Amino acid sequence: MADADIEVIRSLLAAHPRPANLLERRSRLDALGAQYPLPTDVRVGPAVMNGVAAEWTTTPEADPACVILFLHGGGYISGSIASHRHMVAQAGRAARARTLALGYRLAPEHPFPAALEDALAGYRFLLAQGFGPERIALAGESAGGGLALAMMTALRDAGESLPACAWLSSPWVDLTLSGGTIETKAAVDPLLSKAYLDELARAYLDGVGPRNPLASPLYADLRGLPPLLILVGSAEILLDDAVRLAGAAGAADVRVRLEVWPDMIHAWTLFYQQVAAGRRALAEVGAFIRAHLGCEPKES
Repeated sequence: MADADIEVIRSLLAAHPRPANLLERRSRLDALGAQYPLPTDVRVGPAVMNGVAAEWTTTPEADPACVILFLHGGGYISGSIASHRHMVAQAGRAARARTLALGYRLAPEHPFPAALEDALAGYRFLLAQGFGPERIALAGESAGGGLALAMMTALRDAGESLPACAWLSSPWVDLTLSGGTIETKAAVDPLLSKAYLDELARAYLDGVGPRNPLASPLYADLRGLPPLLILVGSAEILLDDAVRLAGAAGAADVRVRLEVWPDMIHAWTLFYQQVAAGRRALAEVGAFIRAHLGCEPKES
């Protein structure tokens, strides 16, 4: 039997189809997130990290020494701090950590490697502020998941300290679009299509080859990366990106946990306030991050 909660989200998405205009696409994704209220006990504060806009969220449960650096989804052309604020705050609550969401530059105005440069700037800002890498979790959804993975390989190659762990949700890690589920899951994915991903990839790459490992980190050397938690829905065309990434990471001796959630669509945790599986997934994310960061609730 299909998940009843996700069927509601499918109807919601069908009622608000993706527009053709770029600015309208960006507004649509922000509006999808804005429909979910932020709990009254969440404290929000703007930040600028080495010139990159960002936002802190903190809940009463947060250990101030622990932080999740979050990179939003949106195919490198849309998505924002605002679109994912409610979900990021809930992930932080579950992890007992502060969160710092990064507003990296978007294509086509700022193609590759602008987003990667901003992600690296954000992480280095945290280190400069005194956060130990052992108390930083990296997180990314969709394009943000691929960006998080690319960022870690760049840090490793530069000889810099890596975060303690990373949570990748529905990660887009192969801009060549060669995964088999790009075709086999096309009929059940309400958000993505091969034609749309091809458009996004061309806008982001701006002539760079799609197998560049900093743009398609499935093709990167993954050795030495921290533990990974990869979540993906069974009803999304990026299923194979997650499955192949888990295999590549495991073959590179990276500790990796892959979870395929039945009936779930792309980035379903964004809808956690309506979807019970989204709430369960974020609870698992929180447990994973707590285990690696050692976060403890703040003393009252």
